Amino acid sequence: MLRKNFSSGAPLEKSMGYSRAVRIGDFIFVGGTTAVQPDGSVFGEGDSYAQMKYILEKQIKIIEDAGGKKEDVYSVNLFLTPEFDKSGWKAYTELFHDVMPLCTAVTISKLNRPTQLLEIEMSAALGTEIT
Repeated sequence: MLRKNFSSGAPLEKSMGYSRAVRIGDFIFVGGTTAVQPDGSVFGEGDSYAQMKYILEKQIKIIEDAGGKKEDVYSVNLFLTPEFDKSGWKAYTELFHDVMPLCTAVTISKLNRPTQLLEIEMSAALGTEIT
């Protein structure tokens, strides 16, 4: 199988040696992503809805860059801080209601910045059909 690495352009990816996403054959795996922007600031500080939407849209874009589409997503893992509130689920529903991937949400004590409310991992399989 062929492997291709994808970057989101975040400076830490290159300096630390990790990829935002990896495509292996027809599978795309997107690593843990938070709402940190390219300039290092946190998008939507303290806003669960804004951060959820920002992260999911960023991950869907990288899946598209890797040759997939939102409908190919079959698994989403969320790591939520206690400060995350239910408004964030509205953003998730807006993007994934009809796709209905597996979804696991785990509460964690904190992320590396107090204004980050969640981190998300996502996996996709190319060419899948929703039945």
